[in-house]
Amino acid sequence: MRRKIPSTNALVAFESAARHESFTRAAEELSLTQGAVCRQIASLEEFVGVALFKRARRGVKLTEAGLGYSRQIASRLDAVERDTLSIMSHHAGGRSIELAVVPTFATRWLLPRLPDFLAQHPEAAVNLTTRTRPFLFAETEFDAAIYFGDADWPGAHAHFLMQENPVPVCSPRLLPDGPTSAAALAELPLLQQSTRPYAWRQWFDAQGVRAARDLHGPRLELFSMLAQAAMHDMGLALIPPFLIQDELASGRLMVAVDATYDSGKAYYLMIPERQTEAALLGAFRHWLQAQIAAYLGQAAPGPSAARPNDSGN
Repeated sequence: MRRKIPSTNALVAFESAARHESFTRAAEELSLTQGAVCRQIASLEEFVGVALFKRARRGVKLTEAGLGYSRQIASRLDAVERDTLSIMSHHAGGRSIELAVVPTFATRWLLPRLPDFLAQHPEAAVNLTTRTRPFLFAETEFDAAIYFGDADWPGAHAHFLMQENPVPVCSPRLLPDGPTSAAALAELPLLQQSTRPYAWRQWFDAQGVRAARDLHGPRLELFSMLAQAAMHDMGLALIPPFLIQDELASGRLMVAVDATYDSGKAYYLMIPERQTEAALLGAFRHWLQAQIAAYLGQAAPGPSAARPNDSGN
């Protein structure tokens, strides 16, 4: 059965006109005449049977239906463009890894080291997209994911990377007398991380301290947000030291109590079953594990070295 899909030219003209709310600016952007843009949008409105713009003396405005449709079309055109650029790079002889990453780990730890991998594989590209929560590989084009959690990811092999080992940190202005005790922290404002909602409770439990307000405080999603909030005296944050080395070295943040806890979770490289034999991805995995081993001061793991669930699902 023939698909009910309008012409690509009409969709591109509509997306541009919707973004600018101007046929004139869309024509300039697409190197078309204003009349050509008007005809493309008129054909699209006829195809869908719905008015997408309100015409007025001073220009055009999206209708309610047009606004909703423009948001959907924009994301789908972006996806088509990404897929097209990806296959063009493959056709040109390049190889790429589409990697989903947790944001702060990627920006603070992975990116500074990534040039080393690219120098070893000059024909390759590593494309990074942030994802903070699990997803189904079958519904995406991702080749792998760097993820913090447990090793239970259906349809994927989990390769252990490192523990998180967060410690409480704050601005030196919050503790002018220097590091203190875990019990004293219970009386100070606590910054919460939305992806680890019980982190403070687990930390206080590990120190044998009962904190009445361990679940209270502003909730922020990323470690980078927590670090900024802590540096601006908003409270204490639980952050892995390897993500805030510069802030600790410069004195913008200090360790309030040098103690951590075991959350039972860790960083993993998740590789879907369909990609387990991919040579470039295998090279990336070994490089990544070697980089982490070097950072931790350990011997680099060999191909057969495994942690619990290292080759599990």
